[in-house]
Amino acid sequence: MSWTWFHKLGSPKWFFQFASRWSLGVFLSGVVLLLIGLVWGLAFAPEDYQQGNSFRIIYIHVPAAILAQSCYLGLGVAGFVFLVWQMKMAPIFIKSVAPLGALVALIALVSGAIWGKPTWGTWWVWDARLTSVLVLFLLYMGVIAIQNSLEDKILADKAVAVIGVVGLINLPIIKYSVEWWNTLHQPATFKLTEKPAMPMEMWLPLLISSLGLYLFIAGLAMLRMQTEVLNRERRSSWVKEEVLKNGI
Repeated sequence: MSWTWFHKLGSPKWFFQFASRWSLGVFLSGVVLLLIGLVWGLAFAPEDYQQGNSFRIIYIHVPAAILAQSCYLGLGVAGFVFLVWQMKMAPIFIKSVAPLGALVALIALVSGAIWGKPTWGTWWVWDARLTSVLVLFLLYMGVIAIQNSLEDKILADKAVAVIGVVGLINLPIIKYSVEWWNTLHQPATFKLTEKPAMPMEMWLPLLISSLGLYLFIAGLAMLRMQTEVLNRERRSSWVKEEVLKNGI
């Protein structure tokens, strides 16, 4: 098995050139799909027979909750890669993705509170699922704080890599909390091993909005990573060539 692709991903020059070609297209594709999914779900999907129109927050809450976990999974993997192989792109990925992960985690918390008020009669309970997502948000904020407060960038990169790896333990807690403990939060909306309980006209816009948010965040991450690559590699000859060629 060839590991050429793995070493290419660790090259700031290769990634910058790759992202320059694809980031805008991925971002715009995400915007289009996200708009389609949200408009379809919020305006045209049928009303839920139990929750009424309040269920429509699902088209914001569920994609944000999924992305918050996915971003942290990527952050944790990048932390492991940096600690083991010292690849330059790993801390660049962490610094670029952490604010995006924090944003979608915050959206998940706020939208969940809005959903919880009419459903449970309260904005917040110390439910296992809610509390573990709050911990996820705090982990993101810890990563951001360390990267922006430590002047020693090498130390900062190592510290956030460790936090990323250790924090991975929170992801199975988020996922299985509704099964391990007696919680108010409903079970997962989507399961790979089961057919969706909702009719297609309700789950299809949810799927589209989730895919759209994935592409939207991926596009933003690549754009942010390009900026961070230029900042960290500004003394490299290839960066100077890019600046002269593209007027960056």
